[in-house]
Amino acid sequence: MDKKTVLIGLSGGVDSAAAALLLKEQGYRVIGATMMIWDPSLPIPKNGHNQNACLSPEKEDVSEIRKLAKKIGIEYLTVDCREQYRQAVLENFRTEYAHGRTPNPCVICNSLIKFGVLPQAVRALGISFDKFATGHYARVEEKDGTFYLKTGLDPTRDQSYFLHRLSQTQLADILFPLGNLGKAEIRELARQAGLAVADKEDSQDFYCGDYNDLLNFPNRSGDMILQDGTVIGKHTGIWGYTIGKRKGLGISGFKEPMYVVGIDALKNQVIIGPKSALYKDTLQADNMCWTLGQAPAQEFECKIKIRNLHYAAPALVRVSADGKEITAQFKEPQLSITAGQSAVLYQDDIVLGGGVIL
Repeated sequence: MDKKTVLIGLSGGVDSAAAALLLKEQGYRVIGATMMIWDPSLPIPKNGHNQNACLSPEKEDVSEIRKLAKKIGIEYLTVDCREQYRQAVLENFRTEYAHGRTPNPCVICNSLIKFGVLPQAVRALGISFDKFATGHYARVEEKDGTFYLKTGLDPTRDQSYFLHRLSQTQLADILFPLGNLGKAEIRELARQAGLAVADKEDSQDFYCGDYNDLLNFPNRSGDMILQDGTVIGKHTGIWGYTIGKRKGLGISGFKEPMYVVGIDALKNQVIIGPKSALYKDTLQADNMCWTLGQAPAQEFECKIKIRNLHYAAPALVRVSADGKEITAQFKEPQLSITAGQSAVLYQDDIVLGGGVIL
């Protein structure tokens, strides 16, 4: 019987490299693929990026990744995803910030580009494969024809938050070789294989420069106000602020630290208040994506993450009739619920779905 073939997204980091190693050890024919997303026409300063960011010209230097694939002993190719990435990820990034929201580009990139455009483009080249894999710390389990996205066993490495928009069709074709492992085990595996990336730093963000490099918006002055409407200063663009920001506000004279507690895009205002004003016990989210295909019920209890490094908090969820929106009532107030970020719903270790916070 011919070996089954797995296409793996190879980024040049230790996680995807270790995942490729594990798949090869399991007897698969492994093909590594790097998606090219860096657009040299972006108005970014030459020194305004970081090689540990996903969006970086250094990431596009595939010579090192090609060497890595050769060392592992797998086939390798690159796929030009720049135009799709610009349209799906960067345009959304710009639109959300222009409307006073804080987007999560990694969530969009995963569902539309990494798990969408990349494998589709490889198949369009006439290259067939049975499964698509990545180095994410998550798990997929099938039961009675339904595919369940689950958290990685190591809670400190779990990346299921970024994968909640994957569909049943996508999950059916996915392998996550690292889902049952921890970071130390992965690095040791890479060391034993003699891979140069064994101790390489993890990617820190999708872009490590000033976000204004990507936004490239002209200044648009507006008022900074207190919650009662008192004007206390000026800002040069609402896109330079996010909920919970404290430093660089250019205000003083208050008895307690002050934070950005709200952004009013229609009025072009940034709202300032004390830390206590950052706590809220409800959220609304739209653009819901249900990992199992539909909401579990019109009303149910679960835990919700409001950002990746947030401890999932218990909440009562009510779902709109069309399943596209939710209202969640937390048992305890949560800090810095931020419009534009993803609210991801969990039942124990199972991802139920998620949406965009309003």
